[in-house]
Amino acid sequence: MRICLFPGTFDPVTLGHTDIINRAMPLFDKIVIGIGRNVNKEPMYSEEQRLAWLKEIYKDEPKVQAVVYEGLTVNCCKEVGAGFILRGIRYVNDFEYEKAIADMNRSITGNIETVFFTCLPQYTSVASTLVRDVIKNGGNVSQFLPKVVNESIANNLKSK
Repeated sequence: MRICLFPGTFDPVTLGHTDIINRAMPLFDKIVIGIGRNVNKEPMYSEEQRLAWLKEIYKDEPKVQAVVYEGLTVNCCKEVGAGFILRGIRYVNDFEYEKAIADMNRSITGNIETVFFTCLPQYTSVASTLVRDVIKNGGNVSQFLPKVVNESIANNLKSK
């Protein structure tokens, strides 16, 4: 069974994320979206919220599941039985950074391959960091987010 882990913070989940997942689906029997817990970052949205968004987006897709993990990504791969790590690449410098991580992961485990997907042109500028900045400054992010995420964020902003 070909299982891949798509790790990230998904804070928030963007159309760039879902584009990579959706295009990778034909290649894998199962895609596990791994919400990484990073002790050095304070997320804007809770793990529970990010997990709920992903579960709602992929509720009708049995090949996709989401988990929260802490520690090394390769250890999460072992836990979920993944032989592949899926990563999205926006720019050349993303590739250099991701290749260094892929090389390190392969050195640690020897049997986990990283698969890189380049972003479609319309999602190149869609980064969670930029989306968070726009949200914090009251801008409209609807064009960058899946409908369920956009509605959830809009409802949270209205209730404040």
